[in-house]
Amino acid sequence: DRWDTCSLCKQQYHGVVRCALGWACWKTYLGRPEADEIRCNAMNQLGLGLTAANHHEAALSVKQAELSMLRRVGAPVQNILGSQSNLAMTYRAFGQHEQALDLQREVYSVCLRLFGEHQHTLLAANNYASSLVKLQRYQEAKSVLRKMIPVSRRVLGESEELTLKMRWIYARTLFEDPGATLDDLREAVTTLENTERTVRRVFGGAHPDTVEIEGRLLLARAALRARETPSSEADDLARLAARLGRLR
Repeated sequence: DRWDTCSLCKQQYHGVVRCALGWACWKTYLGRPEADEIRCNAMNQLGLGLTAANHHEAALSVKQAELSMLRRVGAPVQNILGSQSNLAMTYRAFGQHEQALDLQREVYSVCLRLFGEHQHTLLAANNYASSLVKLQRYQEAKSVLRKMIPVSRRVLGESEELTLKMRWIYARTLFEDPGATLDDLREAVTTLENTERTVRRVFGGAHPDTVEIEGRLLLARAALRARETPSSEADDLARLAARLGRLR
C-alpha cells in the first residue's frame, strides 16, 4: 500500500506523483518471477500510475500485458476482473466507449454473482455506471446506482471515496439527461452540494475529486437556473443577439 497510499493522511496519491511511484514500484519488484504476486501487483501499480498522469498509450500497453500475464499464470479471479476493469478505463480514455462498456458490464455481472455486497462489486458498479453515462445511457446508469449507493454507504461508509464518486455520478445521470425534470435538476444540485462539502472536508480543495465535483456542480446549477427562469434566459439571449447585431 505504501506505493499508492500516503501513510500519514491515508489518501491515495494522484497525478505525476502516482505515476512516479508506479514506476518505482515496478522497478523494485521487476526481478521477481512472473507469477509472483507482488510482481503482479507492481505491474498493476505501474498501469494505474501511467493513467493517473494521462499517459494513456503507455498505460494501454502495460494493462494489456498485465491481463495477458494474469490469465497465463492462473491468477485469482478478482485480480483478473480488476485488470479487465482497469483496461476498460483506458479504452474509455481513447474514446472506445462501447468496448469499455462491454468489459465493465462483464466485470460487474461476475462480481455481483461471485462476491455479492463486497467492495469488488461496488467498484465494478461505479465503473459500469461511468461507462453508461459516457454513452448517455442515463436511465440504465441511474438504475445501477440507485441499487448500489445504499450498499456502499452501509458497507464502506458515507465519506469513503467510492461512495462519494457514486453519488456524483448519480447526480450526472439526473442533470445531464435531456429528459430531466425540474425535480431531477433540484435533486442533482442538492446531491452535488452535499457531496462537494464532504469531498472538500475529506480530501481538501486541491484534490482532483474536489476540482471535478465543483465543475459538475456549476453545470448542474446552470441547468437548474435555465429551467427555473426560462424567460430570463430568453431575455439574456435576446440582449446578446442585439449586441452582436450592433457589433456587426
